[in-house]
Parts: sequence; structure tokens; C-alpha cells
Amino acid sequence: MYFKFTFCPIILLLWVSLSFAQNVNVVTHGAASIAKTDDNFVCVTLDWWPAEKCDYNQCPWGKAGILNLDLRYGALINAIKAFNPLRIKVGGSLQDNVVYKVGEVSSCPNFMKREDGLFGFSQGCLSMERWDQLNRFFNHTGVKLTFGLNALFGRNESQTEKGLWIGDWQPQNTRDFMQYTISKGYKVDSYEFGNQLSGSGMGAKVDAKQYGKDVIVLKNLVKELYAHPETQPKVLGPGGFYEEKWFNTFLEVSGQGIVDGLTHHIYNLGPGDDPNMMNKILDPSYLNQVSQTYKGVSDVVNKFRPQLGAWVSESGGALNGGSKDVSRTFADGFWYLDQMGMASTYDQKVFCRQALIGGNYGLLNATTFVPNPDYYGALLWHRLMGSTVLAVTKESDPDLRVYAHCAKKKPGVSLIFINLSKDRSFNITLSNAKPGDAGKPNYEFVGKQNREEYHLRALTGDIKDDIVCLNDVPLVQTDSEDIPAMDPKLVDASTPISIAAQSIAYVTIRDFEAPACV
Repeated sequence: MYFKFTFCPIILLLWVSLSFAQNVNVVTHGAASIAKTDDNFVCVTLDWWPAEKCDYNQCPWGKAGILNLDLRYGALINAIKAFNPLRIKVGGSLQDNVVYKVGEVSSCPNFMKREDGLFGFSQGCLSMERWDQLNRFFNHTGVKLTFGLNALFGRNESQTEKGLWIGDWQPQNTRDFMQYTISKGYKVDSYEFGNQLSGSGMGAKVDAKQYGKDVIVLKNLVKELYAHPETQPKVLGPGGFYEEKWFNTFLEVSGQGIVDGLTHHIYNLGPGDDPNMMNKILDPSYLNQVSQTYKGVSDVVNKFRPQLGAWVSESGGALNGGSKDVSRTFADGFWYLDQMGMASTYDQKVFCRQALIGGNYGLLNATTFVPNPDYYGALLWHRLMGSTVLAVTKESDPDLRVYAHCAKKKPGVSLIFINLSKDRSFNITLSNAKPGDAGKPNYEFVGKQNREEYHLRALTGDIKDDIVCLNDVPLVQTDSEDIPAMDPKLVDASTPISIAAQSIAYVTIRDFEAPACV
């Protein structure tokens, strides 16, 4: 049970006022967009892990897995409904070890610990009774669904190369599952083929040429069963870590028009038990390293041009359930929101957070369903940041991260400021880039309408807190388990934007002239 603070302690405000303030000019290039995201860029996952999934001498999944999550909790329902809609991907490491109890499949085993099994577990099963329950829940909460399919069905592990699965994918169980889904009228936005089977794989891998041939089979199956193009789910893949040669080979084999969206995973913080985790999150040079992955995926997309572009279909920051000391805290938002900002500039259409609930990296507490700080950061992104991405330039202080989009609700632009510095605040002035002539000087923007500002800080000033304040008011669920109101602070446009040390702020400016946003 959380103690419900009604204000952020005054000690935080004193600490903010004593931090050194640095003046910075930020230039927003509003003449043209540099990238586009999907309207539902923010995405979360639901995973298959059972309660017995343990890492680093802890078992943080509890009853948060797809097969045993209690779908009746008001807090869970309200957390999803607040996005209106929320994109959810059902999948994860064990999806390639799941059969669907439909058609010829009569037995439905539970996941059991097994030393020689995939990721240490025996085969599991999704019954159609549970599938019905999940779809009633998805329909009630307005979820936009991506479902991860078992891409190992019918294959066998190689006797000569550890981890390599060989043979053709057998689609019959998937066919029966899709036919049942269609007969019930359940809406699936997209199917993702397999999980982390690309390149060197995680637990299992499939040769790129074989994967390319099999994804053609899947695409033809979807086209056959979903006769109307307007209701036909998209096909995504490969849902694994990016390796240039593997990605290029599978796309060359499958050809254009087969894979609608190119999906990949990001876990750039490394193992969840890394004692250096906090330093990584606060190190701008470390955060920048993953940009090479985004660029590589973007280059592949530009070459093969899948219809839906590139998606980050899973990203939890730290591997194996996340970090118990960091992933649930305010500090994790420095990594998470920066990743979404960076990914959007590289034209990644969707960013799926592992996970909505479960492990240490869940947006919701696995037991109480109370939102962790990253939940609120994601919700604000979804409500404020539109799909049109704008370029931003600033004076070279790497601790200040800035991303700009057209506002979700027109008119105007929305920016996110992330201050990694422990002892410096920033006073921001904005400039508007002169369109059409790089040689012309930028001109300072002086607004006439009040700015809409959303300042996020840790409750006590300690970024390891798991309660976040919005404009100095703690964000806690209401007595009816609703998400609290998240209203902006209206600020005189003639004043600089003040970004406190180790804080995050969203700012929407309604009268900023950006032709790309008209």
C-alpha cells in the first residue's frame, strides 16, 4: 500500500533551486519532417513467462504471464484504457514453444521447468478458452493487437550445430488458430513470425534463407484466410537482434511485399544484474551507441522498403527481466524516453516496451498493478507527441537530450527535454530554423500563447524513487484505481523553459510556426 503524498516534499524544490543553471538555445527545424512514426508509436508487450522464471536469484514474474494474468483487475483495465488505444504485442521468448489447442492438437500442457527445454522450459499451450478471455479483455480495453506466432513448429534442433533449428515450418496449427480467430471475429492488427531467431539467436536460431522461405508461407496463409485486404493483418518479422547479413539475406529471399514490417529488439543496457547500470543510463555517450543499430535497420528498410517500415518490437533496456534496482524507478525513464526519442528520429514506426507487466521492467507493478514511473512517461508521450518528427539542434551539452515532434493535437509542436545532469539545470530559449536556406540565421521564437509544460521529477529528488511527480504533484492512482489527471502547467511564453537537474519535461507550444505540422 503506497502512502499517498499530495505534494512533492519541499526539500526537492530547494535542491532544484540550488543547482547550477545553464542557458541553452534549442533550434527546432519545423519546415519539413525528418521521419514519421505510427500514430500508435507507444507499444507494450505481454509475455509468456510463468512464475517459475527466475534470474539473478529472484523470480519477479509472479502471475503476470499471458496464461495466468488476472484480467479482472480494475487497475490493469484502467491503465490500458488511458491510452485509448494502446498497442500490445503478445509474445516473448517462449512464444516459439507454444502450441494452440485447436484442430488436431488435443493436449494442452502447462510450461514446466525442464533443463533441456527451450529457455529451460517444456512446451506450453494456449487453450482457446484462454484465447477467448484474452480477446474479451482486449476488446473491452480497446487494444490494438500484435500476436507473436510460433515459428519453430515442425522444426527440429540440429544434431551438429547447437541452437540451430532446421527443417520447414509447419503451418497447420497456425492455420487452425487463425481460422478459429476469424470465426470469433477477433481483431488482430498484425502477426509477428518468431522471437529472437535471427542471427546468432537467443536460445534458438533459424537460417536466414529458411526463415525467408517460411515467412512467404505465412504471408500466403494470411492472404488466403483473411480475404478482405482492409481487414488483413500485417506480417512482421523477424523480431530479433539486428545482424546486417542475416537481415539482408532473409529479405532477399522473401522479396518485396511479403514482410510488411521489419521488427527488431533493443536491450542496450546489457544484463539486468550489471552493477554499472545506473552509470550507463546517465552516460550520454553510452546512450548514443545504439544509434548505429537504428541506422543499420533504417538502411535495410530503405533498401527493401517494407510497407510498415521498421519497428522496435521489444525493448526492456536490461536483459533477463530487467534490473531490480533500476528498471522500476524514475531513473529508468532517462533510458526509456531517450530511446523512444532516438528511435523516432531514425524512422522507427513503433516502439514496444517489455513489458506492460512482469519482470522488473514492467510498466505496472506485477502484484499491485500500480504504475511505475515509466508508465506515466509513456502515457504523456502517447498523448502529446505526434507522428511527424522534426529535427532539433542545440549547443553541444550532451547531458541535455531534446526531441521534437508535431503536437499530437494540432496546432503546434511538442518537445521532450531529458536532463541527465545531477547538478545542472537548463534555461532553454527556442529558435526557429529559417526554412529553405541553411545560410540564413535562425530567429528566436517569442510565443504569445502560454506554453503547456509537464515536468516529471522523482518524489524526493532521489532518481531511484518509484514515485514520480508531475508539476510537483505525485502521480498516484485514485481511490477508484483510475489513472490521475495529468494536466499541464501553463507558463508565460516570454520566459525561458526551465529544466531541473535530473528531470524530464514535455512542452507543447501551440503557436510555434512549423510548416511540417500544418
